[in-house]
Amino acid sequence: MTKPLIFITNDDGVNAKGFRLLIDVAARYGRVVAIAPAEMQSGKSNAITMYQPLFLKKVVDEPDKQIYSLTGTPVDCAKMAFDNLLLGEKVDLALSGINHGSNSSVSLIYSGTMGAAVEATLSHVPAIGFSLLDYHADADFTAARHYVRLILQEMLRHPFTDEASLNVNIPNVPLQAIKGV
Repeated sequence: MTKPLIFITNDDGVNAKGFRLLIDVAARYGRVVAIAPAEMQSGKSNAITMYQPLFLKKVVDEPDKQIYSLTGTPVDCAKMAFDNLLLGEKVDLALSGINHGSNSSVSLIYSGTMGAAVEATLSHVPAIGFSLLDYHADADFTAARHYVRLILQEMLRHPFTDEASLNVNIPNVPLQAIKGV
């Protein structure tokens, strides 16, 4: 059986703790191709780079895990994946995050995390944007890891329409305090 192809991006940058955690969890379930901005790109929403060249650099090359850095926005990363790097391949699921901080209310409009997830749906790939409600660089991702794994398993077992993006915000509380999804 062929492993699912999972595309991952974010807006916090290629070295962000949440991005690396999301890759590690997803790699247990399929082949991962990840492209993230070379630097922090929070608040970029659906912005694209138009008048500057973009540079793509491979930073990890393992059999089922490739990670790239791109000198662009989160949406640039998604476009690079779907219009170039993964062109002609069936991408089963796109993940964005794990963002540091909330992507609810008006923050959703400005979110690069969710901008990239929405861009994936424009390429007919179901997408999920994950956020942990903690802005600290040393945030505890224990609960996020748990719920990302559960949601990812469910989405791969029962895929939803390729015209949908989910926005998942994980509270900044101990895992035991979360009552469910």
